[in-house]
Amino acid sequence: MKRVITPKAPAFTKVSVLGLGYVGLPMAAVMATRGIEVIGIDVNKSVVEKINAGGIHIVEPGLDIVVRGAVAAGNLRASLTPEPAEAFIIAVPTPFKENNVPDMRYCEEAARAIAPVLKAGDLVVLESTSPVGTTEDISRWMAAIRPDLKFPHQHGEAADICIAHSPERILPGRVLIELVANSRIIGGITPKCAQRAAALYRMFVEGELHLTNARTAELAKLSENSFRDVNIAFANELSMVCEKVGVDVWEMIRLANCHPRVNILQPGPGVGGHCIAVDPWFIVHAAPEEARLIRTSREINEHKAEHVVDRVRHAAERFRAPVIACLGLSYKADIDDLRESPAVHIVKELAKGDFQILAVEPNVHALPADLAACANVEHADLDDAIERADIVVLLVDHKEFKLVPKSALLARIVVDTRGVWAGTP
Repeated sequence: MKRVITPKAPAFTKVSVLGLGYVGLPMAAVMATRGIEVIGIDVNKSVVEKINAGGIHIVEPGLDIVVRGAVAAGNLRASLTPEPAEAFIIAVPTPFKENNVPDMRYCEEAARAIAPVLKAGDLVVLESTSPVGTTEDISRWMAAIRPDLKFPHQHGEAADICIAHSPERILPGRVLIELVANSRIIGGITPKCAQRAAALYRMFVEGELHLTNARTAELAKLSENSFRDVNIAFANELSMVCEKVGVDVWEMIRLANCHPRVNILQPGPGVGGHCIAVDPWFIVHAAPEEARLIRTSREINEHKAEHVVDRVRHAAERFRAPVIACLGLSYKADIDDLRESPAVHIVKELAKGDFQILAVEPNVHALPADLAACANVEHADLDDAIERADIVVLLVDHKEFKLVPKSALLARIVVDTRGVWAGTP
């Protein structure tokens, strides 16, 4: 992978971002602050209306201010329908179907939606983390609709349209900082495609740009998230080993990490979010015989949530009609993102039992529909939940939960999956 500094290129003055979620909306807002006219496209009418009113529909520090300013300046607007632009960034979900098969329908729908408004000289960039080969699929899907244009999978450097993959590398809670500061991988179907995409990203990215081909960029992103998943699986497996042999996992990891070349991560109730909990399966699907460690790590992390459920059910056997306070629903601390959250899965499984569940999640206004439909699950306030609970299950290390003293948990069974109260008074 080569580090490059891109030469000056004609500026992009109008960019369209498809998908105004946790990646697309911050990116659209940041580009708009650089003086680029940005049109955000989303299929959700309420999202479009909220953004055009200067509001946001997700939780991300500082994003509300940036969006409000960009909309007020006339540089950012949202629409349900694609329209002509000079560059198109696809930032739509890439989930998986049954048996962990990649579901690429949103990428295909986005490609087919913008194909009618493409013109020679346009750039299309796939931001969505995707299986190897998806960027080339984007080119094929659009070519099927626009036979009047030349696409790079067929015509190489002579193509009318440049297509590249630049996977996002942002951490929720730090998105506005990392969109600008982090280095980026830019993989073009051809070298010309990569250079054209680099010219766009250099308009707002201060980090280094690393140019490569599309397939390498796709696999690099999947490998980054699989690396994290494998290391988390090691920590989660150790936590279950410690439980088996009667060792405090938090103290053991702290001591092991005193070694200058050891850095064991902290265990938890599993792994969530759209990236780490999903992307390793894309590698397994592409190379099932070769990706044995990646598959096993994914299975360990999925099993950890079931292990937590079993622990809580076992503790509940001590009560006739136990009340269980489940603290946290998001997949990580201090955000509202519930995608692939092990905490949500754990609460769903516990709700199948004869328990009263008090779900505490300070970052959402209401329970997700599948939990709200459970008669024995209530969205509760933190203090009220702890007061009423027989069992307190800490699932997410939100800042509010870190302030709860151990004295408030006396006479209650505590299942702390994050080590929040380990060693605190």
